[in-house]
Amino acid sequence: MVIRRGGSKIIQIMKKLFLILLLTFTLSPLLTALSYAQVQVRLRVFEASNVGTGIDSSLKDMRDQFKPLVDFSSYRLLKEETPTLYPNQTISSPAHPGRKIELTLIKQHKNFADVRVKIKREEIDVLNTQVRLSPGRTVSIGGPKHGEGVIIITLSGQF
Repeated sequence: MVIRRGGSKIIQIMKKLFLILLLTFTLSPLLTALSYAQVQVRLRVFEASNVGTGIDSSLKDMRDQFKPLVDFSSYRLLKEETPTLYPNQTISSPAHPGRKIELTLIKQHKNFADVRVKIKREEIDVLNTQVRLSPGRTVSIGGPKHGEGVIIITLSGQF
């Protein structure tokens, strides 16, 4: 009789262990999918001009990328932030006076993320496009005139 009780306890423990393992293997792909369903974006807004020759230290990595396209002598960081995007949730941030940028994660894969980018002026879309962000790559959007130069917005995916 003592053996039966011990045996039934072992069976109960094995059933519980089986349920825990079953739940772990069942939920594991879901948890992995959820971990992929977010993208951290490095958003930088800066002014590029030919007034002066200074470059903000946080923008030195960008100068070589811009040189073939636009050759300005001065780059001044206006804003930098790293919001986390979740599927179909829009984040909004002032881009510069009178304009805001809205970012929405459309779809994320292992090596890239599709992001909807809207720039609004007085709630009217000035730009409405979709970009594909890849880790280690930067997407640049040339903007309107600002002071003696222009606004440039860069987006880099970190996932």
